[in-house]
Amino acid sequence: MAIDETRRYELHEAARRNLGDKPGDALMELLPPVGWADVATKQDLHTLRVEVQNIVLSSEHRILFWMFTTVFTTVLAGIGISVGVALSV
Repeated sequence: MAIDETRRYELHEAARRNLGDKPGDALMELLPPVGWADVATKQDLHTLRVEVQNIVLSSEHRILFWMFTTVFTTVLAGIGISVGVALSV
């Protein structure tokens, strides 16, 4: 059975009535604002961390590949131009 805001409010009022205002408020602050099924677990956070690390590594590999190919192409072009100038002299 899903807990809606009306039932949550009723629970809060009952906790305040039976425990007092401050303890009742503290109890409700400890409960998640949604169902427990919607709360992330440590395993969920670990899985998310691994996925984000894989995305970052993938991005870094693409950047490094782009940098390598750009530098390699530029160096080859420079060598070609140098050889061409040297042979034409």
